[in-house]
Amino acid sequence: MTGEDSQEWLVRLIRECRTIAVVGLSSNPARPSYRVAAYMQQQGKVVIPVNPRESGVLGARAYPALSAVPGPVDLVNIFRRSEEAGAVVDEAILVKAKAVWLQEGVIDEAAAERARRAGLQVVMDRCWLKEHLRCVGENGPDVSPVDA
Repeated sequence: MTGEDSQEWLVRLIRECRTIAVVGLSSNPARPSYRVAAYMQQQGKVVIPVNPRESGVLGARAYPALSAVPGPVDLVNIFRRSEEAGAVVDEAILVKAKAVWLQEGVIDEAAAERARRAGLQVVMDRCWLKEHLRCVGENGPDVSPVDA
C-alpha cells in the first residue's frame, strides 16, 4: 500500500495535524462530533469548533464558517451530510488547510478529488477517533481509553 491507503501515511497525518477545525461540531455530548472532538482534545489537539448554531463548544469559541477561523488550520474534520461536504472541502482549500477528513458515512468523491488536486491530504468515510485508536493508540503513550 502507498499514499492515502497506507497505515504509515495515516499515522503521520494523525500525529502531525495539531490544529483541527471540526465542522458541524455540536455542544451536545451525545453527538458523535462532540465525543470525537473531546477525544481529540484529550490527545493534545487544538480543536476549533465550526458551527453557525454554536457560540462555543468544549471550552473553545465556535466560528460560523472556516473562513472566519483566525490562523492556520492543519486538518478540517467534516461532520456534515455527504451532500454538504463539497462546500466545506472547497472552503478548506481556500483557507489552505493541509488536509480534510470526511467522517464515517460522509462521502463525496468529486470533492475529495478537488482537494487532492489542490494539494490537500484526504481521508474519507473514516472516523478520526477509531483510526487514532487503531493506528496510534496501541503504540502511542499519548492515548487514554474512551468510549467511542
